Amino acid sequence: MLGEQIGELTGRVIGTRVLPGEDYRYVKMEATIQQSGQIYGVQATDIGTYTVFERVPGQLYGEGQGILEAEGEGAIWNGHGVGKMAGNGMAMSIRFSVAYQAGSDGKLSRLKDCLVIGEHEVDADGNTKTRFWEWK
Repeated sequence: MLGEQIGELTGRVIGTRVLPGEDYRYVKMEATIQQSGQIYGVQATDIGTYTVFERVPGQLYGEGQGILEAEGEGAIWNGHGVGKMAGNGMAMSIRFSVAYQAGSDGKLSRLKDCLVIGEHEVDADGNTKTRFWEWK
């Protein structure tokens, strides 16, 4: 069941690379993001790297990993999602799911007990906005 919205982060793409695909007919793009905002009402910073490629015409597939930090606590994330290009430059819109590894107590401990789903938007200039919900 879809739970409450647990956070929203904004930031920027801080690095990109083009990587070879597993098939000579396509390439992957790697993006590293740095974002900040709130999760569970606590100020948080997120940094992560994901790769995306066009799996079928018009559909992007991506997977990535990173770390979320809030008030001295950290949680590691791994996720994947699907999306589409959303305009010029690096603009894209992705819907994703993420699983976190978090401590058993503290401000981020709730992340270890749920699947997190979300929306990740990147505009043509590399600005990001990510919103998160619990899936219980």
